[in-house]
Amino acid sequence: MFKNNPFIPYKSANIAIVDGRASDSIIKTLESYNIKVIKTIKCNEVQEGISYHPDIVMHPLDYKTLIIAPNVFEYYEELLSNSGIKMIKGEKWLSRNYPDDIAYNVGRLYGYAIHNFKYTDEKLIYYLKKQGLEFINVKQGYSKCSVAVVDERAIITSDYPIYERCINLGIDVLLVKPGYIKLEGFDYGFIGGTCGNLSKKDIVLSGKLNSHPDSEKIYKFIKKNKKNLIFLSDDEIIDLGTIISLYC
Repeated sequence: MFKNNPFIPYKSANIAIVDGRASDSIIKTLESYNIKVIKTIKCNEVQEGISYHPDIVMHPLDYKTLIIAPNVFEYYEELLSNSGIKMIKGEKWLSRNYPDDIAYNVGRLYGYAIHNFKYTDEKLIYYLKKQGLEFINVKQGYSKCSVAVVDERAIITSDYPIYERCINLGIDVLLVKPGYIKLEGFDYGFIGGTCGNLSKKDIVLSGKLNSHPDSEKIYKFIKKNKKNLIFLSDDEIIDLGTIISLYC
């Protein structure tokens, strides 16, 4: 059974799936770490602001297996066909209005899956159960967006119910103020959509946290967990959807 967090590759990633609108600076910085960058295609059926977000249209079951929404499955099937990555077509077609856009946006920790499981794709539920994961059911459907993965059992979130549930499970959680993260078309973005992990040691952020009131707390939390923080650009941090790192 695979109980590790697939958002933390235990070998250095060589592929990263990134919002197709990401800046040249972000792309070039990732490529400087010998990573092949895969830009997402637009999912026309969901709202514009999240239409390119990797964590909206797919979920990594492990470091080389993706379950992908049928809306965009054929694009990734063709693009990644010779990469060694296994792709599974999900059942739930995404559509514009919440909660019909959250079926694959599942947060992960070691041994746990976090989501509003009333709306999770049924095939994804099947594979999560097959991995022997315990389900943490929450009201927040954008569960992965709401969770910045720092370590197997360490996260940052601005969602208090997620914070409360995880703290009670003995997980190391930093609660930060909501907002202060740009996401086009929304009042604000989520901390989980600003970052990704390139390895067990390296965390990447889309930009600088200068305007976030909890920036020092975030930096200290990452340092406490002995992670190397990489800024992908000198711009203000933005929500691009989770950077999904894989290796094959």
